[in-house]
Amino acid sequence: MDAYRLEPLTDAHAGAVTEIFNQFVGSSFAAYPSTPVDEAFYRRLAGLAQGYPSVAVIAPDGSVAGFGMLRRWHPADSFARTAEVTYFIRPEHTGRGLGRMMLERFEAEAHRLGVDTILASISSLNDGSIRFHRRNGFAECGRFRAVGRKFDRDFDVVWMQKRL
Repeated sequence: MDAYRLEPLTDAHAGAVTEIFNQFVGSSFAAYPSTPVDEAFYRRLAGLAQGYPSVAVIAPDGSVAGFGMLRRWHPADSFARTAEVTYFIRPEHTGRGLGRMMLERFEAEAHRLGVDTILASISSLNDGSIRFHRRNGFAECGRFRAVGRKFDRDFDVVWMQKRL
């Protein structure tokens, strides 16, 4: 893992982020859309993360292996201390501690921003993500039953929470 590094997410990563996200759109329940997104999606996502940490994971060969970000969970100032986390890692790069590396960065930055709660919204059919979050101190705090449908299957949205 030492050869992987995090760098701030910029517009230069837009194509890679869109490509990575679309891998999950077409093959899993990790990404909620059922049709591919374009780079305008990246711009909207980056806009939501303004003022919060967002990173690209750079592989040893210089390619983008994944990306992640914290973003404000709710626009009301009453919730300023709560953020939502998102991360996606190319399947061929999973299992190398990259998710944990991003999460540790986000938690450190969250403290600096006054954020003391991190939320994750996860498809109930994304067992790997649910396990990852549990292993990293998140607990299920809510579940919206059968609110999503993709690949002709209904799924719940599981909300997980970590207090820092």
